[in-house]
Amino acid sequence: MAARLARLGLHTLQDLLFHLPLRYEDRTRVVPLGSLRPGQWALVRGEVELAQVHFGRRRALLCRIADGSGGLTLRFFHFSRQQQEGLRRGTPIECCGEARPGPAGLEMVHPEYRLGSAASGPTADALTPVYPVTEGLGQATLRRLVDLALAWLEQGRATLTDWLPGPMRAQHALPALADAVRASHRPPAAAQSAGAVLAEPLRRRLAFEELLAHHLGLRRLRERLQQHAAPPLAPPGKLRAALLAGLPFRLTAAQQRGGDEIAA
Repeated sequence: MAARLARLGLHTLQDLLFHLPLRYEDRTRVVPLGSLRPGQWALVRGEVELAQVHFGRRRALLCRIADGSGGLTLRFFHFSRQQQEGLRRGTPIECCGEARPGPAGLEMVHPEYRLGSAASGPTADALTPVYPVTEGLGQATLRRLVDLALAWLEQGRATLTDWLPGPMRAQHALPALADAVRASHRPPAAAQSAGAVLAEPLRRRLAFEELLAHHLGLRRLRERLQQHAAPPLAPPGKLRAALLAGLPFRLTAAQQRGGDEIAA
């Protein structure tokens, strides 16, 4: 696991806390199947009507679900016999994914799903983050690890150093760093727009921190470069005379002045 996390540049708890989501999924409400639209990402619930293996250009498990308002086809290209047997007629199912046009209406390809009693439980109380991942390290694992890191942050077992002085935060109406990080991973359900879930002060807080760190890094580099004096060059001598003598032309007055300026 540590090796997989390292591929994402995650080595410490702080790295994990700053591994911010790419986007968010709204699993706080169930969308009726009859109101689904192509391209819409949604959490839906219904009952399995049938599940069968379709042999076409590519073998696939097709599962038809319905909720009284409409129907939807779930398509799985990679599946097991156990998975096929679990999708029995009449089984309650909850799934989430993007609705796409298919040969027989809308369908979801390889959606996340839950069956039975788990499919009728309460919905999420916050928007669900989608993180950058790597092979062997999926969304569920990263969400669990981030949940642990956030719990440690709440308990004081993990800390985030807030480098911005209090007066500066007050001047720009910026919240504490820990609050901004916490909200970026677990935006409240009230933030219904999954494209812009962070409240403006929280987003500005993280952007301000990043821009300030970049500015200070450049400033430190500039100061470090200014501490190094140019090495003195020996006065012109035999080497310069030999170089000029070997040229197939005579230096112009401007070239001569340029050479004298460089030597100086």
